[in-house]
Amino acid sequence: MPSDPDAPTPSAPVLSLEPFAPDAAEAPAPDRVLMPAGYVVGGEGEVRIHFLDWGGPAADGSGVPAAPGVLLLPGLMAPAWTWTPVARRLARVRRTVVADLRGHGLSDAPPDGYDLKTLAADAEGVIDAGGLAGERGVVVAGHGFGACVASALAVRLGSRCAGLVLVDGGFERQEAVTGLDLDELLRGLDEPPEVMRSMAAWLADRRGFDPATWDADQERAARDAVVETGAGRVVRAVRQHVVAAVAATQHGYEPGAWLAAVEAPVTALVALGSGDPGVRLAALRLAAEARWAAGRSAIRVAGFVGVAHNLPRHRPAEVAAAIACADTGAAGAAGTGE
Repeated sequence: MPSDPDAPTPSAPVLSLEPFAPDAAEAPAPDRVLMPAGYVVGGEGEVRIHFLDWGGPAADGSGVPAAPGVLLLPGLMAPAWTWTPVARRLARVRRTVVADLRGHGLSDAPPDGYDLKTLAADAEGVIDAGGLAGERGVVVAGHGFGACVASALAVRLGSRCAGLVLVDGGFERQEAVTGLDLDELLRGLDEPPEVMRSMAAWLADRRGFDPATWDADQERAARDAVVETGAGRVVRAVRQHVVAAVAATQHGYEPGAWLAAVEAPVTALVALGSGDPGVRLAALRLAAEARWAAGRSAIRVAGFVGVAHNLPRHRPAEVAAAIACADTGAAGAAGTGE
């Protein structure tokens, strides 16, 4: 578990949780010149779902991939490009695809269909269209709200899911850890007017979250998240009805129920710089206990002390390493995640 002085010390043994630390040295170096191919597949209700196919290593002589493919799902109001720091690494060792959720990025934004079951069905369509789940299945990873969708997708896939990775999401009830009701949560998603006054202001704000990791990929992700108006201001690319519907789905997410139904191994990566670490780890423990009570395997957990929510940006090597071993548990060792 993390060496955070504010984090509670778990009782031993904690059978439902398995501490580990993904080893950044185990992650491949990013392929800086690789560019993904973009595709569109028909999702539930003939909605078009866009995804980026980053490719992967060639299959062996038998034509069977050496390891499961990987599907990455972005969070609320995030386009597929936000996973790029991880995808550039994973594509060296795994077939890697990133999907735009319904209503996000280049996917269609219909008036409905933002419940977890429909979003999971959309994602399964991407898996099937991309040929990700062969004989070895597919590893599914989601960030933030994308982790909630990933959990529902893992349940839907059953034995076709080789591993589930929850990247700072999918293991907690929003109201329980934030103390906010749905209306308060929606208001908290609003950006200050000065941030939205121009593309330059917007990019400067996004850069300021972590200047050390700002690069062309981060700028592309930031630009994809907004639309520039004729007056020079920017507005969110995700429409308001989508934000409201997805926030309501996230608000109603019950992690224990979903994770108890996942057959595959589950890994949770927790950014302890976001929110109260004690409250968040307690929420994770409750979800893990529900899963353990259902006869499932323990959740492997790595904590990242002093790191904010966007782990794919702040810690791409560790996230890639965790995803690459999500189906085997072969990499990583017990430790702090630091």
